[in-house]
Amino acid sequence: MFSGFFQCVEMKKKYSLKRNEEIAQIVHKHRLKSDDCFTIYYQNNEKNQHSRVCISVSKKNGNAVIRNKIKRQVREMITDIFDLDLKLDYVIVVKNKYLENNFSTNKEKLNKLYLRITCNKGANQ
Repeated sequence: MFSGFFQCVEMKKKYSLKRNEEIAQIVHKHRLKSDDCFTIYYQNNEKNQHSRVCISVSKKNGNAVIRNKIKRQVREMITDIFDLDLKLDYVIVVKNKYLENNFSTNKEKLNKLYLRITCNKGANQ
């Protein structure tokens, strides 16, 4: 009945960063941008043709239901904001202050951090 009416846009599995060794390598390089809601660690990725993202939400942010809600929201923000064709890997750490703001405020903050990263990447090349 509604086929074609709703367009489901989601972050595909190939864009997720899962291996603990790769995540640890990105975090230990200490290339990061941070504000009161997010910390984004990033590094160049020459192996893949696209970006990969890992979302980390601490148990301090709430129980499993709250943490999964936060991850769903951040995934939605990523699909709207990030250009996944760039060859960068990201580890996004969500801080406790995230819960104090609404979705649109958090999205603006994530967008500002992303723009700071992409501007620096353009300046470094």
